[in-house]
Amino acid sequence: MSELSLDPLDWLPHRPPFLLLDELTFIEPGQRAKGRWRLRGDEWFFPGHFPGRPTTPGVLLVESMAQCGAVALLADPRYRGRLPLFGGVENARFRRQVVPGDVVDVTCEMTKLSARGGYGTGQVYVGEALAASASLFFVLADPT
Repeated sequence: MSELSLDPLDWLPHRPPFLLLDELTFIEPGQRAKGRWRLRGDEWFFPGHFPGRPTTPGVLLVESMAQCGAVALLADPRYRGRLPLFGGVENARFRRQVVPGDVVDVTCEMTKLSARGGYGTGQVYVGEALAASASLFFVLADPT
């Protein structure tokens, strides 16, 4: 792959409704990735979270960071074909609500990598406002 695809479907095993990135805007293999998630309002979770005041669950914001980090990992030839799984989440902070109509910019930067896993930090922005951040731990599973 000489030019990197910016379609999350080309990198991630996730599929709708659990694919939480609509597009990738930047990939530096093994280092960082940036993506975008457009919340239209018809997502499966809004009717129940919360009726009359739809709000994106924080855990899904963390998952979007992890998906972005997974792209950074899988774009690196050393990790291509592996399955990045959550190993842990630390220091998750939620600073503003993310609601229908918001366009979310997601980033994840790897801070430490090994053959078995790694660490990264992620952020979610709505415009210039930081909505969420977390430190993520990844475990790399072998393909089945």
